[in-house]
Amino acid sequence: MSERYSHYLGGGWETPGETANFLPNRNPARLSEVLGEFQNGTSEDATKAIEAAHKALAGWAALPAPSRGEFLRKAADLLAARVDHVAKDLMLEEGKSLPEAKGETMRGVAILRYYAAQTLLPDGEVIPSATAGTLFFTRRIPVGVCALITPWNFPIAIPLWKAAPALAFGNTVVMKPSEHSPLTAHHLAEVFHEAGLPAGVFNVLYGEGARVGETLTTHPAVNALSFTGSAKTGKWLGSQCSANGKKYQLEMGGKNAVIVLPDADLEQAVNLTVQGAFKSAGQKCTATSRAIIHEDVYQSFVNHLVEKVHTLKVGAGDEADAYLGPVISEAARDNILKAIREAAEAGSTLLCGGKPLEGAKYDLGAYVPPTVFWDVDPDAKIAKEEVFGPVLCLFRAKSEEEALEILNSSEYGLSASIFTKSLNSALRFAEKAQVGMVRVNGETAGVEPQAPFGGMKGSSSYSREQGMAARDFYTQIKTIAIEAAAE
Repeated sequence: MSERYSHYLGGGWETPGETANFLPNRNPARLSEVLGEFQNGTSEDATKAIEAAHKALAGWAALPAPSRGEFLRKAADLLAARVDHVAKDLMLEEGKSLPEAKGETMRGVAILRYYAAQTLLPDGEVIPSATAGTLFFTRRIPVGVCALITPWNFPIAIPLWKAAPALAFGNTVVMKPSEHSPLTAHHLAEVFHEAGLPAGVFNVLYGEGARVGETLTTHPAVNALSFTGSAKTGKWLGSQCSANGKKYQLEMGGKNAVIVLPDADLEQAVNLTVQGAFKSAGQKCTATSRAIIHEDVYQSFVNHLVEKVHTLKVGAGDEADAYLGPVISEAARDNILKAIREAAEAGSTLLCGGKPLEGAKYDLGAYVPPTVFWDVDPDAKIAKEEVFGPVLCLFRAKSEEEALEILNSSEYGLSASIFTKSLNSALRFAEKAQVGMVRVNGETAGVEPQAPFGGMKGSSSYSREQGMAARDFYTQIKTIAIEAAAE
């Protein structure tokens, strides 16, 4: 029987009751391999987690900020010391390659250290007063109990870029990781536990979001919610939070594009487009899913791209030559292949990939080949809807202006890139691209921890994560005026 894991609440692991339900955590490269069974949370479990966080809030918020930072530094050291073990489990449950998993784990270390350092920065400012003798200033204070609902595709980085600033600024946390990546969340609970975080400051609630989402958005002790995931779920959570007076932050889908102009370095453009589209099997909200190429270099770009894609190896994360691994689950695989099939039936032309992979190892897991459509109609369903898999659509543009029109036609606006040697084109793109993150001669995926992360239009709730921007969500401003007493 697989090892069973229960919620981490109030400073320890729960003893589940006789009626507790557990979910298997499967290796997507070998679906029959169960990595563990994790408690499937209920509304009652969510209430216990919230109550534990609420009970711990006053003491944690009263702790001097530099002291909170010391806990984060210790957690960073503990995570760094077990990077190989954590990365291996991340690879096994999420499917990405071992180097990618290790890189993400070390990014988690960097995030913890970054927010530990932020606890040493000023938490307010002095404001000039029109009244003589008045000391007029602001303080940033915690929002309160924060519910964090995190996805499976970055099970270290995203939970930590939410939890680390929340903790640094004096909030307490109830984290609900994806049911597809609970083992990595268990490692985070262990790290914070061993770092000596006070009981109830950090809590982990496993299971399906539908079973606990309403409690996390309606319980009176929850003050804020941060969510990363699908647009449909995000909009529902946002409406729940709004109706119940909760502060909320949503990071949702993307249909990210690159534009390739005639003066681009084509080798660079092809390599980074392939990397952005197919690393992590395209399972990134910032993954490149559209490439808009000027007609003058379209055929040359296509030729180079096809040559590159045909060299990509698909395999388990621990295969040294595997460029992309499995997608997260059997259901995800079937949905991606269905989207590919429907796009082909609707008239989009397959350039490569698109069919189920054959062979013994592929029969064991949830694999999808790197797939490219070309000469796609910008109004086609495959051009508009997020597939969240290794699928790239190519578009032909007659001009830079038309390329921008195609890019901006998406309901999403997360990330975009342009490949050009023209400073004027780069500046126009930076100004006119309707996205939250712009790259010039770089892939669409990824952003450094110290930079704000977030999108425009349907990709976000007009908020930002990471960097100094995280402080705006996890704190509220108190304005204080002190006047001298009459003598």
